[in-house]
Amino acid sequence: MALTLNELKDSLPEGGLFGGGAWRWSPEPLRLTAGEARKIQSLGHPLSRFQQACDTIYRRSASGSLPGWLAELLDEGKPDWMVRLQREAGTAGQLPRVIRPDLILTEHGFALTELDSVPGGIGVTAWLSRIYAAAGYDVLGGPDGMIDGFRSLMPDGGSVLVSEEAGDYRPEMEWLAAQLGEVWDVRSAEEYEPDGRALYRFFELFDWEAVPTVRKLADETCDGSLSITPPFKPHLEDKLWLALLWSPALKKVWEQTLRGSHLKRLRSLVPFGWVLDPEPLPPHAALPRLNAHGWDEVAEFSQKERQLVLKISGFHETAWGSRGVFIGHDLSAAEWKERLSSALEQSAEQPWLMQEFHEGRRVKHPVFQNDGSVVEMEGRVRLCPYFFTDDGGRTRFAGCLATIVPADKKKIHGMSDGVLVPCVVE
Repeated sequence: MALTLNELKDSLPEGGLFGGGAWRWSPEPLRLTAGEARKIQSLGHPLSRFQQACDTIYRRSASGSLPGWLAELLDEGKPDWMVRLQREAGTAGQLPRVIRPDLILTEHGFALTELDSVPGGIGVTAWLSRIYAAAGYDVLGGPDGMIDGFRSLMPDGGSVLVSEEAGDYRPEMEWLAAQLGEVWDVRSAEEYEPDGRALYRFFELFDWEAVPTVRKLADETCDGSLSITPPFKPHLEDKLWLALLWSPALKKVWEQTLRGSHLKRLRSLVPFGWVLDPEPLPPHAALPRLNAHGWDEVAEFSQKERQLVLKISGFHETAWGSRGVFIGHDLSAAEWKERLSSALEQSAEQPWLMQEFHEGRRVKHPVFQNDGSVVEMEGRVRLCPYFFTDDGGRTRFAGCLATIVPADKKKIHGMSDGVLVPCVVE
């Protein structure tokens, strides 16, 4: 049942996929326990409710029924027109219809490090699921789960708008559109002229100035004349929400907005976090869990104390692909101090957050060498399950991509020495 390296590479579609297939290959999918698979597959509904709660809380803050600091924080660095649009009544029910959490496989379960509303890897995961299923593996989501899930976003056909900034992902989206049929296609976001078709937005909102028709598209989604997902809501693409989930000031708000079981589930997954704010604390206050009176004390933490991660929140070219992520204990004392100081200085126009670092557990997995032989690699794993919400509002699991990187890597993301495989239950 195991695949050969030649079989995998020969199966690549003409034109390749993301990076042209420049990842390491494995003869087998990643094996998860039945319990791990159940927990992953059941995440779609609570994550959908979390995004809905985030939007509700933002809108309440913007309208004045909750303190205004929250909306002001999430609006920092965003263009005025986009801020106004996401507050319009016509956008109230618009939420991302593709949900992809990044889950680090740890010794104690999972750590959710990101919730991506404009995720790459949809086509790659769909292709890998088909290839390994054809070899006899019972992959999570099935051979066509990803394709059927994407079809549910635009059941009558539509266009995928890919920007030059996101151009590396264009081949996988073109392959995906080809599997869906003639009424689906991929177009250049920069050259697109609205024609009334349903759209999937595959470009980050920070890149809006490169897309000439973006404001027309946004206005048409607001008045209901155009269907596009994900919506033009930059606050939902901010990582800040993962820190705000732990904010003492929002404790009651979360309890009132989310079902208790969902809130408990989310907090069991999301590492504790803090929004970086340079304002001094009152004399009697401290940063929760850090036992520090201010960020100047955190800047002096020892390497052992720096089991922390700095992240740029969003709406920035470094906010994807781990480029804006810095792991505290992986930096020298001077670098840590400099990074933290720089993040605090940027906070007025570009929010940052900090989270507790959760180390991935070590796993062993077979990997092909260049000559086709197989070796066992010790690595760490990021799991990316994909959930799609259809026109009826049902959020369904469609597939799961595992990225396995060498064990000495602290950041787990797509890289040339990483392994990409679908998942099965052991």
